[in-house]
Amino acid sequence: MTDRLHLRPASLSLRALRALRALAAAFAVLGALAAPLAHAERADRDKPLNIESDHMSYDDLKQVNIFTGNVTMTKGTILLKADRVEVTQDPEGYQYATAYYKPGGPLAYMRQKRDGVDEYIDGWGQTIYYNGKTEVATLTTQATLKRLAGGTKVLDEIHGSVITYDTYNEVYTANSGADQVNPNNPNGRVRATLAPRNATGAQATPPGASKPAAAPKGDLPPLSPSKNIGNPRE
Repeated sequence: MTDRLHLRPASLSLRALRALRALAAAFAVLGALAAPLAHAERADRDKPLNIESDHMSYDDLKQVNIFTGNVTMTKGTILLKADRVEVTQDPEGYQYATAYYKPGGPLAYMRQKRDGVDEYIDGWGQTIYYNGKTEVATLTTQATLKRLAGGTKVLDEIHGSVITYDTYNEVYTANSGADQVNPNNPNGRVRATLAPRNATGAQATPPGASKPAAAPKGDLPPLSPSKNIGNPRE
């Protein structure tokens, strides 16, 4: 009788152990399924910051690294080119970079690959500020932002005084300003040409359809894709 009384708890423990093992296996399967969703191609934030320049100096008082002369900075798929780049780092380890152009020279330039598609975001401005914590790039004065298919075919093109690009959420905003004033844009307003969301760069005219009429005088001039990646002022 005593042996049977001891066998019942033992059999219950065995069943409980089997249930726990089954539950652990289920969680493992769920974890394996969820992992690809949680780890998309958003890996730039974890990549090291690499910088090349003609000269480098360190300001201990301001805790800033200053790079000058043909500066090239990379962080994952993010590329930044400028005449001068200042880099700081906060106590949490987040890095911040401010790129400046040299008057009379090319504008500061940035590029980042979009997640999961063969598309890139290119940007220019007299100053480009990249916040490593929020992953937001701010382009100021003569700012231009382009979405390119395959790295060369322009799909979207935005011009503004200040353009902010959230590199993580892939959202951008643009503001007007005095630096945008010209004979074709006397009020310095934001100008944009946006392709349909399903566009791949092809802008074919449907059979039998007539080509769009030329823009009347006083309207914005048509924007055309660039032949190469360079200064938008060239």
